[in-house]
Amino acid sequence: MQLDALAEVFNVGAGRAASSISEIVGDEVKLSVPAIEVKQSAEISPGILSLNDGRFGTVRQDFSGPFDAAAMLLFSEDNALEIVRDMMGSQMSLDDLAEFEQEAMCELGNIILNACLSAMADMLSISLNSSLPCYTVASCDEILDQVTASAVQDYILLLNITLTSARRQSQGHLILLLSSASLTNLIRHIDHFLSEI
Repeated sequence: MQLDALAEVFNVGAGRAASSISEIVGDEVKLSVPAIEVKQSAEISPGILSLNDGRFGTVRQDFSGPFDAAAMLLFSEDNALEIVRDMMGSQMSLDDLAEFEQEAMCELGNIILNACLSAMADMLSISLNSSLPCYTVASCDEILDQVTASAVQDYILLLNITLTSARRQSQGHLILLLSSASLTNLIRHIDHFLSEI
């Protein structure tokens, strides 16, 4: 029940993000969150994250409020560059795009992460503060190290994301790292919201 409510609210956020991205690329973009799972950080593997041996564009942003979370948005490096090309104009070569990759992916991450988290904050009637986004290109092993390294953030919410435009379809992941206390607070807020429907 709580996961269904969260999936619904993240899809609302994805819709908001899609509108913003559509304006940037000058073409209709659809963004959906078809699935959401809760996992313990210790059980995370490349298979669970659907990560291959390639490299991934990763945008990270920290959120704080009634619960704290570290949010990570992942796209394969090739997908990230194609998304940047759409944002910057399709005439640019991939070599030229690399120069703008960090700035454009931070902007994309900022739009998607803030839209999803603000939709959740709106639904739960809470306030969340966010850090500035940080973009890195990382291997599968480096991402797993980030996800499993924190002794405090022992749970993750894993969301699969599909970004679709007329030109392409890109698969990505949104990962929220949460402590036990933060997950408990999040569930408590969702339960309160569901009891008032």
